Amino acid sequence: MDLNTSTAVQDTLHQAKGDVGSDWIMHHILDSHQLDIAPFGSIQLPHLSLFGLDISITKHVVFLWLVAILLIIAFKIASNAYKKSMVPHGVANFLEVLIVFVRDDIAKPSIGKGFEKFLPFLLTVFFFILFSNFVGLIPNGATITSNISVTITLAVISFIVVQAGGIIKNGPLGYFLGLIPSGVPWWLLPVMFIVEILGLFTKPFALAIRLFANMTAGHIVILALIGLIFFMQTYFVAPVSVAFALFIYLLEILVALIQAYIFTMLSALFIGMAVHQEH
Repeated sequence: MDLNTSTAVQDTLHQAKGDVGSDWIMHHILDSHQLDIAPFGSIQLPHLSLFGLDISITKHVVFLWLVAILLIIAFKIASNAYKKSMVPHGVANFLEVLIVFVRDDIAKPSIGKGFEKFLPFLLTVFFFILFSNFVGLIPNGATITSNISVTITLAVISFIVVQAGGIIKNGPLGYFLGLIPSGVPWWLLPVMFIVEILGLFTKPFALAIRLFANMTAGHIVILALIGLIFFMQTYFVAPVSVAFALFIYLLEILVALIQAYIFTMLSALFIGMAVHQEH
């Protein structure tokens, strides 16, 4: 190897080291206006605006559409399978197992009587988060649930469903009065009312941050472990980095399912607390 080649290799390693330490990881985590299609390069996505508002199509928007399309296709296949035969098989069998799980192990025990009204919402949330998490594990994929805007939107929708369910069942006055536990001294009522109102907003906040943090953390750990190969500038660390990254990747598959379950379970629990208040 001549001097020029050696210098070029060292410059490349130093550049890779700098990228790993700063922008390399965040480039794969954050949203962007380009869609990476390795090893073919990247596609620049269009910048759009409407009445001064930025409505550009970004990488996460593309994968949001992709998740929606996959959901429609999957349930269309399952629907057609049931039209041909009442015995599920293939995709229909897989989806039925998850639907029964959400119905019998999440919605029914958490909400109780009248859970059927909220089952479509819970199923939609569960499958959307599940498909989003799994799509993010595909090479060149993007996890849209690691975008705080997406998790906040899901949490806000859950908040609206919880409040609407409680108000419809108990009435506006009865619902808000039911927030205060029975037996509280009268002089504590103003304080307790404020605390309970604040508690209504901390619940969706916790939903959004929990999902966002868990899905982001796993990807950062995987990329950081792979980045050690370039950061340490030696091939000897490669087997260890790849082995640990593979372990975290397999763990991420489990986390993808668990986070969909937790978000759906907590949403169902909050709905049950709002609909069936204890006075």
